[in-house]
Amino acid sequence: MKSEAPIQIDQLMQQLLLMASNAEQCVRKAVRSLLQRDERLAASVEEQDSVIDQLEKEVDESAIAILALAPLAEDLRFTAMAMKISTELERVGDEATTISRRSIELMKEKPLSMHVDIQSLADLVIEMLKSALDAFVHRRAADARSIVPRDKEADRIYKSICQQMCACMQGDPSLVLPCLHYITIAKSLERIGDHASNIAEQVVYVCEARDIRHE
Repeated sequence: MKSEAPIQIDQLMQQLLLMASNAEQCVRKAVRSLLQRDERLAASVEEQDSVIDQLEKEVDESAIAILALAPLAEDLRFTAMAMKISTELERVGDEATTISRRSIELMKEKPLSMHVDIQSLADLVIEMLKSALDAFVHRRAADARSIVPRDKEADRIYKSICQQMCACMQGDPSLVLPCLHYITIAKSLERIGDHASNIAEQVVYVCEARDIRHE
């Protein structure tokens, strides 16, 4: 039975890669819909998120089938981490949906006259997510380790946006609603950075059997 595990590991990897591709696309589309005020693009994010949800179920089913084969230690670590990574990716899809919904609400409001640095935060967390997934595919623990500290920069940009929006609301109470939408969008992006960092930590565990959380 053990000889079947490598075949199913390959299948599991392909499912994760498809899930990762959809998650990354969802984030990019959600941010683009915000910046371009494209309601149809925003609506398509939620549809694609349902694909991610289905893939998460398929990953779990494949992982359980592999665990039933009593795999070797390395394959066991990979399978366990694959289930965790799929959960992180599903949450990325959820955050992208939140961004798209808030974008649609912002389209009903007059655009803010000030610049809100959503693009910089989005670029950072998308690159973190992409790098974490590349490190997973190529089993590069060093690359994964380099991603974790970048989460602090995402936190910094998020806090800066919150401060800007709070000042805006204090200066003009009529802008409270759009400012709150921007804060929610920035928080979703910051959480995507957290998920990317979590994936990177799991890659290190797959490669080195070392848990670097909280280090």
